[in-house]
Amino acid sequence: MQEPFSVFFSLLNFLAHQNGLSKITSDIPAAYTLRKYYVYLAYFGMASWTFSMIFHTRDFRLTEELDYFAAGASVLYGLYYTPIRIFRMDRGGKKTKSLLRAWTGLCITLYAMHVTYLKWYSWDYTYNMAANVVIGVISNVMWSWFSFEKYRKSGRFWAMWPGLVVAWVILAMSLELLDFPPWLGCLDAHSLWHLGTVGPTMIWYNFLVKDAQDDMAGARLKA
Repeated sequence: MQEPFSVFFSLLNFLAHQNGLSKITSDIPAAYTLRKYYVYLAYFGMASWTFSMIFHTRDFRLTEELDYFAAGASVLYGLYYTPIRIFRMDRGGKKTKSLLRAWTGLCITLYAMHVTYLKWYSWDYTYNMAANVVIGVISNVMWSWFSFEKYRKSGRFWAMWPGLVVAWVILAMSLELLDFPPWLGCLDAHSLWHLGTVGPTMIWYNFLVKDAQDDMAGARLKA
């Protein structure tokens, strides 16, 4: 095992998504139209961290590619479901459904182009990092705006959790930029970055459950 701490911290992230999946399936009714998107979020997360564990166990070209492609899919899916929740693209008339299909097609096309470029044109580390950061920043900005507006209207503290998660992830991401030689030959900045994403992931699923329950309660009141 080449990087035991990265493997272990990737496992913790996998378990955080697995626990999140359990929360989603147990605390959100199947009839809630956003539930399936949150379930897919957990599956994408678990797949991503599984391939991360494999890659950090043994660095081969194949394991590296699978790690990068899975991470890219997870990050892009994060952008995919964000406007679906914020703008409620999961419900509405024909125009909304057509918009959702177009958005789905666009995201699939972007991912296919991303993989094609890396696999068959140039294995470009800088491009891969930049693409993931840009996608992540767009998602974070949208969620920060959404959580601020929700907190402003509802006054509920949990509505601000996405802002906390964004700030936490940005601080953790700085470890990727402020690199240092591995401690004891195995604990490096990259592994600590993996550790830094465990807590935000757990908070995130708690927020999704709270948001869904609040959304359903509001719908019942209107009915």
